[in-house]
Amino acid sequence: MRRTSAVGLALAACLGTAPTATATAAPAAPKSEARLDRYYDQRLIWGSCANGPGDTMGRDLDRAGVQCAEVTVPLDYAAPRGRTITVAISRLKATDTRHRIGSILLNNGGPGGTALESPPEFHARMKTVGPRYDIVGFDPRFVGRSTPLDCGLPVGTNLFSAGLSRASFERQVVLQKDLADKCRATNASVLPHVSTRNTARDMDVIRGALGEKKISYFGYSYGTYLGTVYTQMFPGRSDRMVLDGAIDPRKFGPQLLKDAVGENEQALADWATWTAARNDTYGLGRTRAQVLATIDRVIRASARGPLTVGTAPESFQLDDTRIPLILVAGLDSDTETSRAALGEQVSELKKAAAGQLTRLSPQFAAILRFTMTAEQSHHGSVQSAVICGDRAAPRDPEVYWRDIERSRAASPRFGPLAGNINPCAFWDRPREEPTEVKHDAKLLIVSATGDPRTPHTGAVALHGLLPSSKLVTLRGANRHAVYGVYENACVDNKVNRYLATGKLPVNDRTCSKQAG
Repeated sequence: MRRTSAVGLALAACLGTAPTATATAAPAAPKSEARLDRYYDQRLIWGSCANGPGDTMGRDLDRAGVQCAEVTVPLDYAAPRGRTITVAISRLKATDTRHRIGSILLNNGGPGGTALESPPEFHARMKTVGPRYDIVGFDPRFVGRSTPLDCGLPVGTNLFSAGLSRASFERQVVLQKDLADKCRATNASVLPHVSTRNTARDMDVIRGALGEKKISYFGYSYGTYLGTVYTQMFPGRSDRMVLDGAIDPRKFGPQLLKDAVGENEQALADWATWTAARNDTYGLGRTRAQVLATIDRVIRASARGPLTVGTAPESFQLDDTRIPLILVAGLDSDTETSRAALGEQVSELKKAAAGQLTRLSPQFAAILRFTMTAEQSHHGSVQSAVICGDRAAPRDPEVYWRDIERSRAASPRFGPLAGNINPCAFWDRPREEPTEVKHDAKLLIVSATGDPRTPHTGAVALHGLLPSSKLVTLRGANRHAVYGVYENACVDNKVNRYLATGKLPVNDRTCSKQAG
């Protein structure tokens, strides 16, 4: 579940040699890692981030003083002398070299999200502490500019609803099996090695190649699970770690939204209240109940026949398996801007249900291209491969159907989406068991009580598994990913204080949503 917000010059001799704020040496490498010395000890070649004159992102990074490099890692850590792949990284070096803390590694979520572009924006979020870090973005294995993975999928995600009928569910069974078959046919040799545990191993190679005994880390959403896995596989090698939008590691798996159904229903209800007060703008109803009834009528209409949204040359056909995903995509934040965008989109869906011509905003068109065309096939490929490579799923479609039917009473809109079958039902079994949390870790967890992607209960559960952690709770917000992107000064200040001092709060902390 990737976050939806769009996410210096110093002497090279400082890299890896300046003392960090926590100077305790990392544990000695296990004997099994001796075979990986050539990866840990590799010399990184830093240079321009631009791949050519048309590479806007690369040119922007170059102008911001960021440099890029590639880290070589083994495809299969059990066979380090075999095939290798590359992981793309970027670095904005610390400018306050006298007070340099170390390197901080960034992950923006997903799975399948990039962070190569993130050091400049993250530097701004860190305010006065930013110049004290080498800020390092990376594209996880097979993501972005790392060695690619693309199964040639017709869609950019597998996260669709089962719809209203058994017939729509059966169509989903066919689609999800086809997604798995396409990946197996095109990338069978690499799929067993696409997993969170292998990405964590890559992170530790990055740490070694950067010359750091310990590395700091900031992860959003899925990145919180990746960070947790890293602490368990490499205890003692992390310095300051922040996990924002945290996942209960025991529940990460093929049905990512199953525990967030209630939060999405509440976020939708809150949005409906907001929209009802603006009926003159959106025309969806003057009360919360009327707005929700409008949405239900639109879904029922799409079940009778796909709704056409947009006009030539760009139009899309949306049925009852697609529209719930549009709602989920628009509920990631309760800001005025996000709520207005969803209001405009649902207004267009209402017109389509009435057979009227519709207009696609650039944002709505981008969402539909992402979810319903092959434009983001690589994203859908990696997302499926990581999730299915981490945890096995039930194989029998009837298991999913029974669960979907049970969910309809409490959550008719989102239950059939969260419980729907997915490619993992047709995937080969993972090579490794899921990571168990057995080691405590001192880190900071950030969570909003109404998070509709990774529910607050997951953050509380992770906090319980890691007794030395501290939890910063943002109350009253339906928001996924908070630090630096929600403009809550209370949360931002607490995170930056921890990144500056390395000291966790004495007790858990609570912040409140700010007016507006």
